[in-house]
Amino acid sequence: MRTWQVERRKRTRHLIELGGLVVKSGIVDLTGDDRAMIYGAMIRVADKLKSDDGRRARTLWAEKGKQAFAAEQKPAYDRSG
Repeated sequence: MRTWQVERRKRTRHLIELGGLVVKSGIVDLTGDDRAMIYGAMIRVADKLKSDDGRRARTLWAEKGKQAFAAEQKPAYDRSG
């Protein structure tokens, strides 16, 4: 496989994973799949990260994301037994 093909596949996988995070977060359902609204929200997040409060936002949001990923890894409570 050619180098450009490998790089293109890596980029495609990366974009798919990022899109999956958008869906997983619930934003798609909450906005009714309004792409302008989703894009506007992401611009707002980027502005926040560029602001004086950016470091604090990064810390808070990273922790929230880590907690959400960890919660997904926990086995679901079995109510049948």
